[in-house]
Amino acid sequence: MSGEDISQELGVSRTAVWKNIGQLKETGFKIQSVSNKGYRLTSLVDKFEPALVQHYLTTKNFGRALEVHETISSTNSRAKELAQSGAAHGTLVVAERQSSGRGRLGRSWESPEGLGLWMSLILRPSFPPRFAPRMTVLAGLAVVQAISRITGLEAFIKWPNDIIINSKKLCGILTEMQADPDLIDYIVLGIGMNVNTQKEDFPIELRDSATSLKLEKGEHIDRCKLLAELLAVFEDLDNRYLKTGDFSEILNEYKEKCITLGRTVRVTGPTEAFEGTAVDLTDDFELIVETKSGESRKVFSGDVSVRGIAGYI
Repeated sequence: MSGEDISQELGVSRTAVWKNIGQLKETGFKIQSVSNKGYRLTSLVDKFEPALVQHYLTTKNFGRALEVHETISSTNSRAKELAQSGAAHGTLVVAERQSSGRGRLGRSWESPEGLGLWMSLILRPSFPPRFAPRMTVLAGLAVVQAISRITGLEAFIKWPNDIIINSKKLCGILTEMQADPDLIDYIVLGIGMNVNTQKEDFPIELRDSATSLKLEKGEHIDRCKLLAELLAVFEDLDNRYLKTGDFSEILNEYKEKCITLGRTVRVTGPTEAFEGTAVDLTDDFELIVETKSGESRKVFSGDVSVRGIAGYI
């Protein structure tokens, strides 16, 4: 496209076109410049460029307010700062790299630069705090559905917040909340997903238990498209729940994707550990485990390992 056509289309000078093309090249966009012909975009930048993310978005709220970082300690920590300052429902923080990424139970999360999806979404739901775990259900479903739409891969959910492909961990979800007894101030929902990570990019101790979309699909994945699709599915699920108020149907969809149910699990809590078979989930997202003695126990928190999944053999 000629510089003159671009300047007329956008209502800017030819000089402004030339300067902006130069900035796009510096950002990483591959653009050919041919005298007397103009410019040709040959490939997109492989990073979370705000304009590119916004281009792919189809949501009304999720991701419309966007903060992108090259490196940050933790997207969840930054999102909590923004939430406490009044940031709107749907505000998104995304980073190319986290220096101190966090998972459940205070564990660290490896977040190498330019290879994954490290994001945190601010949510301000109107339901009471006891229903907050339902956002983890919505997020888990959104992740597996977005993966299917973008890559064709089938992913599963390990209760409560891990995404599994071929018995290896692909993604983790961390939900943090600030609330009064009867009112949620905000929820920060963090998602860390290995997208284009190669086996050698994982720490040695994780190479047999972790995977990425690229390792499973065998090809490079467009992270901006994946992010936009994830936000779109998540917002659709959220709107569906808020519109109907019926969580049972969504929970049943979660159960269909929950690889924990029907398997032998080991539950490690602060004071005890026990084994049994995971048989169901309650409406409050508690895991029902039937022990060998026939006792039915409800698990709301703790470390739950599943036989044959990510290291529990």
